[in-house]
Amino acid sequence: MRARIWISLVATFAAVSTARATAQSADSTAAVVPDSAAVSSPPTAPKPAPSKTTYLVPELEGAGYRVSRGPERFAHRISFSPAYGALGDNELFAFRVGYSPNTWLGYEASLGHNPAEGLHALLHTFNVLLRYPLPGRFQPYATLGYGMMTVYPGRALNADAVTKNALTFGGGLELYIRDDVSVRGEMRGASVIGQELNQESAVVYDYREYTIGFAFYRNLGS
Repeated sequence: MRARIWISLVATFAAVSTARATAQSADSTAAVVPDSAAVSSPPTAPKPAPSKTTYLVPELEGAGYRVSRGPERFAHRISFSPAYGALGDNELFAFRVGYSPNTWLGYEASLGHNPAEGLHALLHTFNVLLRYPLPGRFQPYATLGYGMMTVYPGRALNADAVTKNALTFGGGLELYIRDDVSVRGEMRGASVIGQELNQESAVVYDYREYTIGFAFYRNLGS
């Protein structure tokens, strides 16, 4: 009889212990795994709209108005440069196309139109540009070239023209807005070699050319 009572007590105690252990395990699991409804992820910021700006140098997208400090930015690039100014006492419209094979040397073809009252002239030259790259936005350079000046009497292009040899020399200064855009000011001397009527000796006519404009660059890679 006593044995049966002890067996019943042991079985009851074991059942109560198992129920308590199961309840504690469920509570710990609930504490470790939070309710998914109670945890919320932070809101995702909207993605900026893609830029519609087309960059002459795609690598500069997002670079703002910064300029590179190394001289490598001057090498292996082409340039397009419209300009306005004066040749002598009359206005001048110019357009230039150039190529730089390295950091200090450049080649440039230039075409300028000089309309005047009694006549107008076309000055087309091939120039060599020499520069010493500096850190920062301001870049000076020197230029030397040879070409032709064609003078038309009156304003008609079909009038009989007179063509003379021309030597140009001078220098300029660029202010870089970005690596691919600069404001360019330049001053050149143009010596036109001609000949007086009924004379065999050559005569040199000296002119001063002043221009300001923009220069747009495109890097061709290394």
